[in-house]
Amino acid sequence: MRPPRLSLKKCFPERSGLRLREMTEQQEPPNEERLTCSECGATCLESDAIAVDKAPICRRCLFGDAPAVEIHPIGFVSNTQQRDDSDFGLRDHCRTSRIELFPGQRRFMHRLEEEERLTIVYHLHKPRPVRSRFKRGLDGKEVGVFASRTPDRLSPVGIQDVRLVSIQGTTLIVEGLDAIDGTPVLDVKMCWHRP
Repeated sequence: MRPPRLSLKKCFPERSGLRLREMTEQQEPPNEERLTCSECGATCLESDAIAVDKAPICRRCLFGDAPAVEIHPIGFVSNTQQRDDSDFGLRDHCRTSRIELFPGQRRFMHRLEEEERLTIVYHLHKPRPVRSRFKRGLDGKEVGVFASRTPDRLSPVGIQDVRLVSIQGTTLIVEGLDAIDGTPVLDVKMCWHRP
């Protein structure tokens, strides 16, 4: 039995159009389509399959019997960036972003202003179908997902080193973040660079 899922409508009332995975109290969504896994032939609910190379693959074939991990956002990104029609490109690429942390996160910000660079961990909340091989936008080289920074991945987690410009209350002003507007932020860490 699955635990209830997080509702962004409760966490972000002003951004109710966002979805990590909208919470339903029901275990099986009504009228959900059943699909056949292209690898093992099992029948599964659409929510229990991921399209890879335009074919449905059940979560068991992709992840084995590993249980899902529940992670809660600590805030969200505010900027003008949106995904464009290319595989990785951004529309309105802006240099500066605001990371709006929830007020309850203030206690974890002690001496954060002393850090010049931070690592931001975030949820890639607007994925497109996953492709196992494609031409990387950086250099046109044909690669798999793990050899790229595509936001279309099986585990939709993004990580980016940024420059901390300033802090205003629980809002971090940063430069160099490629997350789009409304992106849920999962963690903020000091940037670790070994000489």
